[in-house]
Amino acid sequence: MTNALSRLLETRDWLMADGATGTNLFNMGLSSGDAPEMWNEEHPDRIKKLYSLAVDAGSDLFLTNSFGGNASRLKLHGAEKRAGELSRISAELGRDVADKAGRPVVVAGSVGPTGEIMAPMGPLTHELAVEIFHEQAEGLKAGGADVLWLETISAPEEYRAAAEAFKLADMPWCGTMSFDTAGRTMMGVTSEAMVKMVEKLENPPIAYGANCGVGASDLLRTVLGFSASGVERPIIAKGNAGIPKYEDGHIHYDGTPDLMAEYAIMARDCGATIIGGCCGTMAEHLEKMHEALESRPRGPRPTLEQITEKLGGFSSASDGTGDDANAVPARKSRRRRG
Repeated sequence: MTNALSRLLETRDWLMADGATGTNLFNMGLSSGDAPEMWNEEHPDRIKKLYSLAVDAGSDLFLTNSFGGNASRLKLHGAEKRAGELSRISAELGRDVADKAGRPVVVAGSVGPTGEIMAPMGPLTHELAVEIFHEQAEGLKAGGADVLWLETISAPEEYRAAAEAFKLADMPWCGTMSFDTAGRTMMGVTSEAMVKMVEKLENPPIAYGANCGVGASDLLRTVLGFSASGVERPIIAKGNAGIPKYEDGHIHYDGTPDLMAEYAIMARDCGATIIGGCCGTMAEHLEKMHEALESRPRGPRPTLEQITEKLGGFSSASDGTGDDANAVPARKSRRRRG
């Protein structure tokens, strides 16, 4: 299938994704507990600003403001019947920004988890999950998204349901999971297990990888796990800007722009093709990341010791694979970085 993202991947050996959605919107006035997706309608100018911050910093793709835009999540705000509509608007705003960029920029329709536990452990059946994801996918497609972008998934069952839904919508897609529990997702998936799952899908993603999680070091250890599996599909790395700290009543991420520049280079050298940031990643981080990726030559694959030396220690000794013979000890203390 020819699409905007595949065309870019054919001509480039790395692409830069965007940064945080929530962190930026909180800085624009979003209140904790509010649904960011409502801002697509209430404050379209601020959502366009969010997208433009990434584009102006050099991002080749950005995610739409639709992470929690599925019926299950919107039900918490009494807006479950607006899932398709709010997702469509998020993509329309993105399409407008991308089309004015003066260069190819991919609009990636963000699709987050449903927030429900999949059967048999929970109430969400496969059929209902497919229906929920399909509704949102159709909205993003109608709004002009180039590709669908599944992110922050923990359960393999939910990942598979989304893959099926995206096939129904006839849309190309990418998909990341969040490895935030000693190298595993909350539901126990390792990097190796994710690779095996992805390759067995009837409708596999263009690219796959990891987002969010703990810190940049942990995410790169997961990327090394993907690379070690030898899969040729492009790998995505979208790590948080350092470690979250609670200061003055709000969450602050301690990763400086210079640290994220080092992360971006190491992500590329670890084997990632699509590199961006997640929580805490602002325009100033993206600018430094882009500058580093443009100017610094590709190097050898970094070791775990080199990753911790540059980015700080891991949050756990285990990488989730069970092979901990060469594990680097967990973080004991960490210099403040911002």
